[in-house]
Amino acid sequence: MLKQLFPLVMITLFLSACSGTVTTLPVELPSATPLTPEATLTPLPPTETPIPPAVTVNTDQISLDEYNAEMERYQAALTTAGKTATEEEARQAVSTELISQILLAQGALEAGYSLDAGALQQKLDDLAAKLGGADKLQAWQQDHHYSEASFAEALKRGAASAWMRDKIMSTVSSTSEQVHIREILLYNEDAANNIYDRIQNGASFEEIATQIDPDARGDIGWFPRGFLPEKSVEDAAFALETGAYSQVVPGEAGFHIVKLIERQSDRLLDQNALIVLQNRALNEWLADRRQKSKISGSLAPVAP
Repeated sequence: MLKQLFPLVMITLFLSACSGTVTTLPVELPSATPLTPEATLTPLPPTETPIPPAVTVNTDQISLDEYNAEMERYQAALTTAGKTATEEEARQAVSTELISQILLAQGALEAGYSLDAGALQQKLDDLAAKLGGADKLQAWQQDHHYSEASFAEALKRGAASAWMRDKIMSTVSSTSEQVHIREILLYNEDAANNIYDRIQNGASFEEIATQIDPDARGDIGWFPRGFLPEKSVEDAAFALETGAYSQVVPGEAGFHIVKLIERQSDRLLDQNALIVLQNRALNEWLADRRQKSKISGSLAPVAP
């Protein structure tokens, strides 16, 4: 605007000079326009950095708080049982158990299991009644490092995982092919080979087994496939014909010579064998599920 007024002032002065008089004309100069202050940005409060989960299992997460609470419960259980564990052993045990529960619960949902809010509340009410009231349940939760929300979530997940566990175990038949064997177990390979040679030369398997094991006479009893911890012994037993005996079979416990007494193709499992096979089926399901799942986090157990 000053540039626009400047020519007008000069022209006025020039005209006054030509008339011989100098007339001072009032010139209204524009007032200084105040500068607009720069806007100051109010800094936003820092966003709280989310705490990463201890473990992520597919789409489900185990928070660090949940993991720490479970660790405290595990340590308390060890103390009650008079046992101890290193920090790494405890970490592995707690992480493995939590991950197994989540995998089983995820499998249950995929298989059609559901637990609505009403059914969950009924379970909470039943627990409160068993403990003597809601206040007793609340006190128990506090003693075991649970909030009401975390306990409800743990109960919901536990119910789903138990349902899936039962479903997996129910796939194990109550009958199976089984063999009945007697064995001679020695802890020295040379001694085992010597016994084998004696049997080959006509010595009685039963007499030698009785000498080495006077109480059971080497009788292992009936068992199905997948029952014995020594797989090499189990394989040797199922490969025999009735009345035949094996060569020396190395195993973790020592050196075995086994004799097949009898075999049945569809024998009812005793309770001990049934439990072993059910647990084996459960562990195989979990191992397969872990292999197919995405498990990550700083506290995830190290694969064996």
